[in-house]
Amino acid sequence: MAAQSWQNGKIIRIEDETISTKRFWIELTEIDKFDFIPGQFVSLDLPIHEQPSKRLRSYSIASCPNGTNVFELVIVIMEGGLGTTYLFNQAPVGTEFPVRGPMGHFILPDPITTDIYMICTGTGIAPFRSMVQHIHRNNIPHQDIFLISGTRKCPDALYLQEMFDLKEKLSGFHYFPTFSREENVPEGHCIGYVHAIYEQLLEDKKESAHFYLCGWRDMINDARKRIQDRGFDKKSIHFELYG
Repeated sequence: MAAQSWQNGKIIRIEDETISTKRFWIELTEIDKFDFIPGQFVSLDLPIHEQPSKRLRSYSIASCPNGTNVFELVIVIMEGGLGTTYLFNQAPVGTEFPVRGPMGHFILPDPITTDIYMICTGTGIAPFRSMVQHIHRNNIPHQDIFLISGTRKCPDALYLQEMFDLKEKLSGFHYFPTFSREENVPEGHCIGYVHAIYEQLLEDKKESAHFYLCGWRDMINDARKRIQDRGFDKKSIHFELYG
């Protein structure tokens, strides 16, 4: 499937992940297999505006390649957002719309020869879930992988139990769910912001690493500066902006 081609997409399943977040499974009905690299994204052409350019919404793929024509998106409702309002309120199972992809270069190095730090907020966990599950399912050689995922409250966490389960199964995978609006959290959870977590992990680290940042612009700009201030090459920092 060419990166810029349009295909017919059909919603075949929807699940609530949190109060404000839903998981959507989309089938590309014109092909048998959807090939993509974990970390890439798709664009949806939604019937929300007369101007074509204002109908497009892009989302990172949250599932890993599995040899089928189905992929998963995890989407948070945005107040006043035309795209998410349509998907949440006017797009039941069976809804169809054009899909373009896969696109993007937010992908892991091949081979993975350094530690990987994945830092995200909210639905920014989507590409990292795809990457880590792909590594696990295909037994891909890797160094240590640190996933620091930030949300406000514990009920906002995405794929929480799945990531804890993966932590037990995947050697070298370290998971730090982090909550900025909690005072007490269960064991294995962190209180505060993602920056404090990765800075503590990097305190005595001198060797090279790759950093992947996904989420809102302010978090990414802050993280890029903090990581570079610790002496890491800006070329080792990769990011995907949301909004």
